[in-house]
Amino acid sequence: MTEFLTQDTFKNKVFNFEENQDWKFEGDLPCLIDFYADWCGPCKAVAPVLEELSQEYAGKVNIYKIDTEAEQQLAAMFGIRSIPSLLFVPKEGKPQMAVGALPKDSLVQAIDEVLGVPANSN
Repeated sequence: MTEFLTQDTFKNKVFNFEENQDWKFEGDLPCLIDFYADWCGPCKAVAPVLEELSQEYAGKVNIYKIDTEAEQQLAAMFGIRSIPSLLFVPKEGKPQMAVGALPKDSLVQAIDEVLGVPANSN
């Protein structure tokens, strides 16, 4: 299940920008963060795909959502100018941003390549 992040939960689960100047991932699992807004049509289109992925990758990848209207400081920190914007955060290394409502196969490929978590082979 996707989890909604606030600025405080973001600092605990992803990156504590108040304590660290340089990127330091705080999470236990790699994650995918969906920067969205309730009024955004493409955001609504990608939401069920992210829910599916959160179940398929349960225990391997955390999938978070950040409401850019409510969390404007977080959106500004990552330079979010268009939504949906998806931030892929590996356990090691720098996060990578993708903009737009990506199809599921592109998301699966990015989870594999950026996060280092291969798709479940059922």
